[in-house]
Amino acid sequence: MNKSASAGSHPLRLFLARLWPHPLAVSKKHVVIAGLGAGIGLILTSLLSHWVLGELNLWFVAPVGASAVLLFGLPASPLAQPWAIVGGNSLSALAGVTVSQLIPDPALACGVAACVAILLMFQLRCLHPPGGAVALTAILGGPSVQQLGYHFVLTPILLNSLTLALLALLFNNLAGRRYPHPLAPEEVKPDPVAMPVPLTRADLHQALQDGELMDIDEDDLQALLLRAEEIAQRRQFSG
Repeated sequence: MNKSASAGSHPLRLFLARLWPHPLAVSKKHVVIAGLGAGIGLILTSLLSHWVLGELNLWFVAPVGASAVLLFGLPASPLAQPWAIVGGNSLSALAGVTVSQLIPDPALACGVAACVAILLMFQLRCLHPPGGAVALTAILGGPSVQQLGYHFVLTPILLNSLTLALLALLFNNLAGRRYPHPLAPEEVKPDPVAMPVPLTRADLHQALQDGELMDIDEDDLQALLLRAEEIAQRRQFSG
């Protein structure tokens, strides 16, 4: 029996197998850097926020911990860039506070706030998953958050986000990572390279494992390369 026939005869087994997590393709160096960066970043952000806001104000929010995972664990991701955390968290806080004042029912308010936050983040190019939690915190954060009103957007959200983004800029660049990750339009882009030797999944795994964590696995990357190759061939023959 060939491989495709075997795969087709056991759909449930294959589906269950997909639930088992694959090992992350990342070097041990970058695992250590991610842990240290997130830990140091959160400590300094917490201390600074506490110093600025004092004991009488909300000075730290849990979603910033999720932001730290992205900024230090996945600094190459579009979701982890400086504008993503600052804009994404702040806009989400603004959406959450506004919706909480317009809709008294918490369940309905949470859904509307998350919807508005996502639309704003996509529209303004600052999609940041922890922003969804920030929007919900504005609604479910209790009396201390409710009393802040729109001040919640500035402190602690904007203050926490700016501080963590600045620390990520400093730490990631000191660790030898390019951050912010995208190249500016005027920067020299790598020249196209012809691939006379076919790339295998093992090659892609090794390439990913030698560097920092990328938000894509070998199978998806291989499929992307195949699609790009097909597009390039069509472009070459049509020209």
